[in-house]
Amino acid sequence: MNYLFPASYAWGNFSILAVGIWAVVQRDSLDAIMMFLTGLLLTVLTDIIHVCVFYPSNDYLTDVKRFSIGMAIFSLLLKPASCYFVYQMYRERGGEYTFNIGLTCAGQDRSTYEPIDQQDASPQWPDPSKAAPHPY
Repeated sequence: MNYLFPASYAWGNFSILAVGIWAVVQRDSLDAIMMFLTGLLLTVLTDIIHVCVFYPSNDYLTDVKRFSIGMAIFSLLLKPASCYFVYQMYRERGGEYTFNIGLTCAGQDRSTYEPIDQQDASPQWPDPSKAAPHPY
C-alpha cells in the first residue's frame, strides 16, 4: 500500500496522543500537561512540514489521498484551539507561565526589595527612659 505521509507523521501524532492521555489521567501533574502542550506545539510545526513536503502533484492525486490530506489539514487547523484549551488546563492546575523576554524594562524592579542583611534601627525592647502614659 502506498502511504501519503511517512511513518514519522503517525508516530509523532500518536505519541502526543499518548502523552495527552497521560496528562488527563494525572490530574495533579504539571509536567504531564506541559509536555503535552509542548508536544502539540511541536506537532504543529512538523505537520506543516509534512504537508508541504509530501503533497503530491495533481497527476497522482486520487480521492483517498485528497481525503487524507484534507483530514491532515483539518487536524492542523484544530491544533491551535487544542493548544489553547491545554494551556487553560495548565493554568487551572496551578501552572504559571508568563512569557517575558525582558524588553519592557531594562533593569530589575527593586521597589519591593528589602535587604535581609541589614537590621532596622528600631530596638527590640522599649526605651526605659520614656514613661508610658497612664491608662486613666
